[in-house]
Amino acid sequence: MFENEYTLIMIKPDAVADGHTGSIIKRIEDEGFRVRAIKYVRLSKAQAKEFYKIHKERPFFNELTEFIASGHLVAACLERANAVEHWRKVIGATNPEEADEGTIRKLFARSKGENAVHGSDSVENAQIETDFFFSRMELVKE
Repeated sequence: MFENEYTLIMIKPDAVADGHTGSIIKRIEDEGFRVRAIKYVRLSKAQAKEFYKIHKERPFFNELTEFIASGHLVAACLERANAVEHWRKVIGATNPEEADEGTIRKLFARSKGENAVHGSDSVENAQIETDFFFSRMELVKE
């Protein structure tokens, strides 16, 4: 679909509510990503469960889906070389206390559960997650 690799990211409800959306989008651009699609949305609990169904057997599933459905978020499809791995490096460890200095989670996350951002963990999951949020018509191609 794209010349480079792409990834799906979300700016989660905690970071949106705390006013960090602009800073995170600036960081996205500063890291050399191209935004191919972006939207501001609020997921229902059912939609949150569908998005995170890969984690349905995990003990944190209900807490995670409640949190994601608790407020507005920003979903975006980003493009650049090595997008998945690079984004995961930029966001840092899930637990902000363990995240490297300067990473998005170190800067903006409230806690391990309210950790500011999501990033696809593989190219395959990036495709699935992008398809969840965006139609082919919404993805900008150059």
